[in-house]
Amino acid sequence: MNDSTRDHVAIQSERAVLAAVRLPDSKYNPDDPFGELQSLVEQAGAIVVGTLDQMLNRPVSGTYIGSGKLEELKALCNELNAQTVIFDHELSPKQIANIEKVVERKVLDRSEVILDIFASRATTHEAKLQVEIAQLEYTYPRLRSMWSHLERIAGGSAGGVGTRGPGEQQLEIDRRLVQRRKSHLKQELDKIQSRKERSVEKRNSDNFTVGLVGYTNAGKSTLFNTLTEGGAYADDRLFATLMTRTRKWELGSGIDVMLSDTVGFVRDLPHNLVASFKATLEEATHADLLLIVVDVSDPAAELHFSEVNRTLDELFDGVAKASARAASKGVRESSDEIWQPPERLVLLNKVDRLKNNTELLIWQQRIPSSLPISALPGTTNQPSRGQDELANRVRQATLGEQLELELTLPMREAKALHTLETKAEILDRKYEGDKVIIKARVGSRLLAQLRSGGAHISTDKDSDLAAAQSAWREAPES
Repeated sequence: MNDSTRDHVAIQSERAVLAAVRLPDSKYNPDDPFGELQSLVEQAGAIVVGTLDQMLNRPVSGTYIGSGKLEELKALCNELNAQTVIFDHELSPKQIANIEKVVERKVLDRSEVILDIFASRATTHEAKLQVEIAQLEYTYPRLRSMWSHLERIAGGSAGGVGTRGPGEQQLEIDRRLVQRRKSHLKQELDKIQSRKERSVEKRNSDNFTVGLVGYTNAGKSTLFNTLTEGGAYADDRLFATLMTRTRKWELGSGIDVMLSDTVGFVRDLPHNLVASFKATLEEATHADLLLIVVDVSDPAAELHFSEVNRTLDELFDGVAKASARAASKGVRESSDEIWQPPERLVLLNKVDRLKNNTELLIWQQRIPSSLPISALPGTTNQPSRGQDELANRVRQATLGEQLELELTLPMREAKALHTLETKAEILDRKYEGDKVIIKARVGSRLLAQLRSGGAHISTDKDSDLAAAQSAWREAPES
């Protein structure tokens, strides 16, 4: 194989063969085993001309795939005139080098393809920083393999006495440059994310926040645009959204929330990319309510839903542990301020694409609280489905459990009075000196938010108020 073959990883217009090893614990759709990888590769600009997979109990250490299959892979590439082989796994640098020697073609792994897509889609300064950091973290341990001429300098060995040449010195220089560049980018990214965290905390303290999460291409951005007219880029392709966008969502009756569209999840996302994009999911960790969008028309919907929940559980577990450590060190004023995970509501999207309701009924039996929906805006001939019910569900979550209370407020609490007038049901009111006594049917969350915002409200039922505050902090998952 020519040494210059792997000088680049771009695969635009290249003919590619997809390869995979199916292990006992592999996660893939048996009805379409290469479906997701093919979508990723086509998004990167390559042309998929063939596939090959092998069932193994464990991967082969040197080449991941068996030697016989490797020869079969080479023959398939020759037959189909393919320039590139792409594996549905993350391969080690040595494995890539060994495979390339046999198939005599450029070999990429799943992580490289995803990184290439993210790099081509990143538009904001923050996203570009995150992608470059991820690329550097992926590249750093692979620098030696990229320096193929080192094998000639060191006689094929990793280096020894008398083998240190110009290439080895250049390798060390490259490693230092990568580390220096990565350190600089992380410092710059930390500044951006610190400002963003403060902005998110301020917005969340002033508003009820809702986050749209789900697998890539599940329809999150389409739903976001339908509900908010927010102008998020939406397309029927993987990773159409690589940045978080937040807009106001009017629910009616004077109630609005802040709705955020987030980057889609995908299985086997490169670990360094997960770390780099952690702040992109900041909206999800601090939201009051998460809407998990599931494309029920996708044959792999079950696998996608499991991946989303697994990712969220890992993300929230990390945030919860960090919050607990902060509380134990006295960073927070009380244990009541320990972070609590947001509620979850599952949206069964794209029901308009289902040929029959069998699949939908199975999902609804499994998740009784789930809501069938179509993210597309309604038309005269095809009214929207589920969007009004979704608004009602979110409105109820915003207000919380309805309590009938007698509230006493100082007249100077104009903002709190206005909020109660617009968002609660006023049953009676009377004035005593500089105070107003209001009998109202009010949501527990709304009341707790007013109190946490500094409003001086007393009630005739202290136990109910305590229950309201507890319900707001420890709301159960849907």
